[in-house]
Amino acid sequence: MAACLVAAAAPNAAAEPNAAAEPRPNVLWIYLEDVSGWFSCYGEKLIATPHIDRLSAQGTRFTRFYTSAGVCSATRSAVMLGAMQTTFGVHHHRSSRNNAAGTKHDGIGMINLPEGVVPLPHLCRQHGVYTFNDGRVKDDFNFVFRHEDLYDDCPAGMGWGPAHTVAGDAWRGRRPGQPFFGQVQLAGGKYGLARNGTPPPRVVDRAAVPVPPYYPDIPEVREEIGRHYDCIVKTDEQVGEIFAALDRDGLADSTVVILFSDHGYGLHRHKQFLYEGGIHMPLIVAGPGIPRGVVRDDLASSIDVAPTTLGILGLPIPGHMEGRDLFAADYTPREFVVAARDRCDYSIERIRAIVTKKYKYLRNYLTDRPYMQPSYKDPWPVTIRLREMMARGEMNDVQNIFFGDSKPPEELYDLEKDPHEIKNLAADPAHAAALEHHRKLLADWIAATGDKGQEPEDDAGLIQVLYEWGEKCVNPEYDRLRDQIDPRKKSLPSR
Repeated sequence: MAACLVAAAAPNAAAEPNAAAEPRPNVLWIYLEDVSGWFSCYGEKLIATPHIDRLSAQGTRFTRFYTSAGVCSATRSAVMLGAMQTTFGVHHHRSSRNNAAGTKHDGIGMINLPEGVVPLPHLCRQHGVYTFNDGRVKDDFNFVFRHEDLYDDCPAGMGWGPAHTVAGDAWRGRRPGQPFFGQVQLAGGKYGLARNGTPPPRVVDRAAVPVPPYYPDIPEVREEIGRHYDCIVKTDEQVGEIFAALDRDGLADSTVVILFSDHGYGLHRHKQFLYEGGIHMPLIVAGPGIPRGVVRDDLASSIDVAPTTLGILGLPIPGHMEGRDLFAADYTPREFVVAARDRCDYSIERIRAIVTKKYKYLRNYLTDRPYMQPSYKDPWPVTIRLREMMARGEMNDVQNIFFGDSKPPEELYDLEKDPHEIKNLAADPAHAAALEHHRKLLADWIAATGDKGQEPEDDAGLIQVLYEWGEKCVNPEYDRLRDQIDPRKKSLPSR
């Protein structure tokens, strides 16, 4: 991606901070990619994460933070809008791609936001806040946008530090006294993959890692779990480098740091899905005005991050935002949070989740398809081995919940008693009242928000996917559209 350093348009004078008023704090997101919250401050014993633990000790740690999806672009779109991705029709993973005229498919299937709905960085700039996106550039949004509207500084480099001569250089372009809203993107669970350079140092003994009961205990699974621990150790080191850069520039006492992840790590049943491993993520907030050493157990959603950021910056929260400022004086705890799974790359799916204090309710709409549809993970050694075991009938009953050939229309789990979500209570008469309550929560939420995922993806969106993925598009929804693809503009996937 080319560098997107641009000259900021001068904000309106009315939007400038009053010099006599209390200076606004800065807000820095440490946005982790594919990172499950296996941190020692969350109770992890196998590894130590001292820098993340330091942040937790200095601020507020949330134990029930859920992302709005189990995949990056849907979550990131919702985070930037402060509203569920399903509200604005940006719920299908990797939509609105390749919008340059004359390339690939000439912009078919692009999604534009409604008039007046702008992403968080754009809103911040409108109010005189300096914005940047540093580190592993990740503007993975499912709507049309322009970098020059969002960021004053957006370097081209991949990974924290090398994008600049000095780590943390991005905030140095602002005017004296100008507050900033910045994002540092850390590769996290993707650290060391082919596009992210050298693998992380191997620090965790694969024989020592815990294997959840929904996976077979095989070397390939242990390797994936162990590698994620290694990635977290490396991520914690990078968090320490960010703290050092803030300290170096005298910003530690004036900057609120918000650390969170977009979704869980890449292994099956976690990333892209709505079980705890896919959407129950870490969230830590620390800095001026944030309660220190506090642990909060109330439900929080990733759509709360944007309004919370605006609240810290002292800016108004626009009406389109469905999230809540987690530190507002009039904050009301949530009864439930929602998450959604829709098309991921070429695999068409539709699942909704309702999470309450005690239960997780899942509604599976496409029951004719197994969880393990074809996906980008198919070439992985662990996937090959898992599919071999599936074909040979070597999975036990617990593993077949996910790796079997069918899925139920509804799932209900008691998260307090069954954190691995392996005992489906949907057919249990003892939990009939809870099932009906969660059904109603979902139905009411769909009606209130106009969940656009309740309708099939339109032809333009599916044609865009066909251009990107070609013969990998095996779902029947693509069949009637294949002859609409211009063979002169076909392209290979670039992911």
